[in-house]
Amino acid sequence: MKNDQATQLRRKIEKLNNPKQAKTICIISGKGGVGKSNFAVNFALDLIYNGKKVLIFDLDVGMGNIEILLGKSAKKNINDMFNGNDSIHSIIEVYKNGLAFIAGGSGLNELFTLNDQKKQFFINQYNELIHSYDYIIFDMGAGIHSDSLFFILAADECIVVTTPEPTSITDAYSMVKQIINNRGRMPIRVIMNRCPSQKNGEQMLEQFRKVIQQFLQVDISKMGILPEDKAVTLAVFHQEPYIFNEKLPITKALKQITANYLNNTFTLNSIQPKFIQKLKQLLIER
Repeated sequence: MKNDQATQLRRKIEKLNNPKQAKTICIISGKGGVGKSNFAVNFALDLIYNGKKVLIFDLDVGMGNIEILLGKSAKKNINDMFNGNDSIHSIIEVYKNGLAFIAGGSGLNELFTLNDQKKQFFINQYNELIHSYDYIIFDMGAGIHSDSLFFILAADECIVVTTPEPTSITDAYSMVKQIINNRGRMPIRVIMNRCPSQKNGEQMLEQFRKVIQQFLQVDISKMGILPEDKAVTLAVFHQEPYIFNEKLPITKALKQITANYLNNTFTLNSIQPKFIQKLKQLLIER
């Protein structure tokens, strides 16, 4: 009982000391196998290296990879919150370097069929997190589904991960088009992953930007290019994020991307309404 009271007091102090709310980022891809989750994990770890507090929320239903990439099994996942009424804090796992994550499960599908009381429970629980972190990253499943679209539209910004492969580019375009059609002013950044060369990556990323601008009349941000690197496969095999090997070309590229992101990101105070307000409206009105 005393521990519960102390925890509640600490969280109230956090809210007073940190009136800013966490920025919510959805990391998405048009198709699977483009390195979306791997980017999410390593980007989050580099944000922490830069002094930020980060939580990854694995919402890739049925294909959650965050546990595997980190080599850390979660004792609980999102299902325990929806089905067992566990608090959201109790299902958070902490990886080394302080990266917090919530393991995925089939619960996302259930969220949108819950009654209003259960939906409000989720919203209240999520609201407990927003003063504890600088960034909350949603690792979404590939493509857009009616359920995942709610989270994407409510997010403060989206990062689309694609590769130079034609089918990947086509699927990424369709992804951006759906987002723009539903929320025209969504800030969208694009990562071109697995590029055979810097020149090829830059050309493909600029070509993608121009196509979006021409046919959808919006500007996307070119977040950066990540090279094809065999060390990534080894990192996945050993369940050790590649960001810890600073000599790798992909690590150097990612660190530059993170630095550019932090230097050019918008302040959340200028964005209205906030993620939780938008999500609440989307959920309750469904």
